[in-house]
Amino acid sequence: MAGYGAIGTHDSEAVLERTLMLKQEVQIYRIPAAQIGDSENGWKATGWNLDKPDWKGKLRLVAKGTHCVLKLEERGSNKQFAHVEVDTYPGPAVLTVSDSSRYFVIKTDNHDYVGLGFNDRADSFDLNVALQDHFKSLRVDEEIENESKEPKEKLDLSLKEGEMIKVSINLPRKDKRERSRSPAVTGGRPNTAPAIPKPSAAMIAAGIVPPPPKEAYEEPVIVAPRISAPPVRQANPNWIQF
Repeated sequence: MAGYGAIGTHDSEAVLERTLMLKQEVQIYRIPAAQIGDSENGWKATGWNLDKPDWKGKLRLVAKGTHCVLKLEERGSNKQFAHVEVDTYPGPAVLTVSDSSRYFVIKTDNHDYVGLGFNDRADSFDLNVALQDHFKSLRVDEEIENESKEPKEKLDLSLKEGEMIKVSINLPRKDKRERSRSPAVTGGRPNTAPAIPKPSAAMIAAGIVPPPPKEAYEEPVIVAPRISAPPVRQANPNWIQF
């Protein structure tokens, strides 16, 4: 795996290998030379001798850092048969064919171009999705990194020369304030109770309303003047009492 090129942002970093997809059975086919020479017109699985694959094994799609590798391994021993370095998808390393969705053309390290086939269309669909998701995540990570490096634009909220700030304050007018101080009116009538008219003498005589109560007569309190007693004269000791 060391010969796969860049494995991360820094070579000194310990980057773990992640398995993106694993299929237990795939087939490899030799592509006729005539079709390889005519590859500019597109690839076709017709003529690959599909009933007799040249190799059978398992496929493992792994990612290490930003690098993606498709590995062909023997079942049981996990011995590597070939690998494909995938730099982009769609790209020259993994190509689709025009006449089937179960087959691809891959460019391996020890073969030029060979055919890759799956027994089930769902497996070929999984390979498509795994490759697309991997490179999409790389693009997203790159965009996030570029945004973090770019200096953020600062908003200048200071007033320029000659600029003024206009503030509108909605104050009630004088007539509205005086109107709000007047007593509340309910139903077009003031809240004060109407004065009750005094009953007439005819109404009192007819017994419709009782006569008003007589005012209680209070007798005036007469305060008697206070008469002071005459001063007591002391008896002359020279007088004779009889």
